[in-house]
This record gives sequence, structure tokens and C-alpha cells, in this order.
Amino acid sequence: MPYFDAASGAPLHPVARQALLAALDEGWADPARLYREGRRARLLLDAAREAAAEAVGCRPDELVFTPSGTHAVHAGVEGALAGRRRVGAHLVLSAVEHSSVLHSAAAVESRGGAFTEVPVDRTGAVSAEAFERALRTDTALAALQSANHEVGTVQPVAEVAERCRAAGVPLLVDAAQSLPWGPVPGGWSLLTASAHKWGGPAGVGLLAVRKGVRFAPQGPGGERESGRSPGFENIPAIVAAAASLRAVRADAAAESERLRVLVDRIRRRVARLVPDVEVVGDPVRRLPHLVTFSCLYVDGEVLLHELDRAGFSVSSGSSCTSSTLTPSHVLKAMGVLSEGNVRVSLPVGTTAQEVNGFLEALPGVVAGVRSRLGVAPAPDRATGGSAGSLVVDALGMRCPQPVIELGNAIGGVAVGGTVTVLSDDEVARLDIPAWCGMRGQEYVGEAPGPGGAGVAYTVRRVV
Repeated sequence: MPYFDAASGAPLHPVARQALLAALDEGWADPARLYREGRRARLLLDAAREAAAEAVGCRPDELVFTPSGTHAVHAGVEGALAGRRRVGAHLVLSAVEHSSVLHSAAAVESRGGAFTEVPVDRTGAVSAEAFERALRTDTALAALQSANHEVGTVQPVAEVAERCRAAGVPLLVDAAQSLPWGPVPGGWSLLTASAHKWGGPAGVGLLAVRKGVRFAPQGPGGERESGRSPGFENIPAIVAAAASLRAVRADAAAESERLRVLVDRIRRRVARLVPDVEVVGDPVRRLPHLVTFSCLYVDGEVLLHELDRAGFSVSSGSSCTSSTLTPSHVLKAMGVLSEGNVRVSLPVGTTAQEVNGFLEALPGVVAGVRSRLGVAPAPDRATGGSAGSLVVDALGMRCPQPVIELGNAIGGVAVGGTVTVLSDDEVARLDIPAWCGMRGQEYVGEAPGPGGAGVAYTVRRVV
């Protein structure tokens, strides 16, 4: 069964498994002790730190191991803000950061600080100029991911880092998705990553803090990991994480080129094989192994279940697959279609046969889901309907049903006529304009629903 969700967690690399088993026998003692077993454990820990630092592009004494990538982000943000508290308590971040960064920003705000989200374009990228404009005299820290975890878009880290340096603001880079493929461009001040993203064991994160960056660890301190991550180190897992990172990096150039060809195949063929699909993310400046697309008139949860039944493990940023029924903050910030969203992220070793099998199965799966949801065919462009306007009551319906109702109704009005959809689903605010862009119709705008019930979204038929 092909596993296509490496962006969530890559399968354990064979080198990680070998290193983990060996370190369980050799690295179980306290590395702070001076007896034989402790010295052996310390040697393993030091060697792992040197290997990880080499991959990151920093000094070994600038890097510490944490219990997770999220822990590294939280510790990095809190420590950097505390170290620069005299400057202010303002944080700048992109609108598409990982949830760990967003949670840190919310914590800053809850304590009386503030944060500014820098918007992104439809590919999911920030501009260095917009990032620079968000910096203030009281900005203590900026945060920018190296590449997006949902759509794969690579961010202009070097350009942003240069502008942050000129403003005297340290930049924290979340490199969780890109670190397996190569070092992050220079200029960053702090960097975080997570071992299970490259095939290391879960429960190991990295936090690198450049010398000269003001940093004050928060919370109860400790003697281990420079006081930045207290607690007994999980040496076997750390050794396995460092060994697998080195192994993945050794093959990164060749594997990146090979997987990019397979992802390009998916990007091209999905749009041809499945009607009404939007492939999102930058087609060029992107991670080599990840592609995301959204399908109109499809329930995301049902689509993922059907793909699982067909033998393919994928993930989604669709609101239909979450308990909150709100669209992915990444897709929302990009202004792209969120319903029926599928993220395919290929692990190392994925074959062309597996990708071809996915492309053969996908059209039938999508068509089957759409047929069960009662999707009508597109309106005849030559004849069209006769009504001047229609109102569709989709109150109480969840995605993708409001858009399905719109698609079914648009053929009932003449060209120039309007369809107004009443909906209380937050996703409609994103997906109805996206539908208009995909189907060549005009999105007129929104207004409060009659009697305060939901929102009225109005669309004018153009074709």
C-alpha cells in the first residue's frame, strides 16, 4: 500500500533503525557521568550533535536536541523574545506558518504582546518587501518557514534574512520540511527541525541558536542541552536522528531530482484526468516531493477514505476532514480552493509504478464521490437558463454542499443573471470565490443573510 504522507511523518529510515538498535546497547547511561558507561554515552551524544550541526550549517555548540520540533519552536520563540524583551514584544511571521508558530504567537498576544502576519500570494509565498514593511522598532523576532508543509512552496529565506539583519531583528526559520533536502540559506539567527520528517524516530527536535543572538531560556532550567531543553537526553533516538539525517542528505540530490519528475507528472496529469481541479503551490520554487490539489464538489473526508480503500495514504488541508469545519489557514491565506483538498508527499524510494497507480485510481474515486453528492453537469454555455436571479438556501449545509448547490443552480439563470447562496459555513467565504475563478463566473460579493441568518454570497453568470 503506497504511503504518500511523508510531510506528516516519513517512514523510519533503515540507517535510523540500525543506529537506534546499536545505541540502545551503548547509549543508555547518563552522559553527564564520568564512569565508563557515561563517557561512552557522551561520545555518542557529541558525535550526533556534530553530525546534526554539519547538516544544519552551524557550530555544534549552537545546537541542542529537544523532545520534538514543536518544542523546539516554542523554546526558540520564547527564548528569543525573552532575550530581547527590552526591544519590545512584537513578533512578525508569515500567514502560512506551521501551527506551532501560530500557537507561540497567540501566547505572546495573550501576555500583552503583539504579532503581525505577513500575507502570501496565491502560490503561498511571501515577498521580502512585504516582510520588511511588517518590521517595527519594537519587533523582537521574525519567523519564516523555509518551505510550506501543506503546499510545498519554498520561501525567500535569504532575502528576508537580509532585510531582518538590516533592521537588527533575528529571524527564526522552521526548517522541518526542507532540512532533509539541503541546508537552509544563510542569514538566519535561529532554526528548528523535527527528526520524524526525514525518517528519524519521532520525539527528537533540533534547535539551533547562532552565537551572538540574545537568548534567555524560559521555564524551569536544567544543566543539560545548554539549559535550553532540560531533561535526560534520549540518546538512542538522537543518534538515530543524526545518522538518518546524514544518510538522507547523502542521497538528497539524486532523490530530489527523481521525485521531482514524479511530482511533475502528478501536477500535469491530475489537471487533465480530473475535471474541476486546482493544483496549488508554486510550480517551480517548491519542495521536490510534495504536491497539493483541490477538487470541486468533493467532500474531503470521503475522498481520503476512498483513496485509502483504493490503497493510497494521503492527507488533506480540507476543512471537511477537520473537526473545526474551518479551512486550512494555509489555503485560506492563499485564497485558493480548499474543498476536496489532497496533499501527496512522496517518501524516499517511491516508484514510478506507485505514482502511476495513484493517477489511474484518482479519476474514478473523485467521480464516484461526486456522483454520490448529486453534482449536476456544467451548464450549457450556448443556451443557459431563463431566470434573472435565483436564491439558494444552503444554511446548515457543510462543505462542499454549498458550492455543489451553486454549481447546480448556475445553469438556471441566463448569462448576466445572478445566483445568491445563503450559507453559514465559514468555508463558503473561501470556496465560492475560488469556484468563480475556476468556472469563469463573476463573484459579486457577500452581504449579511436575511434576518442575520448566515451570509449571502452573490455570483453573476458570465458564461
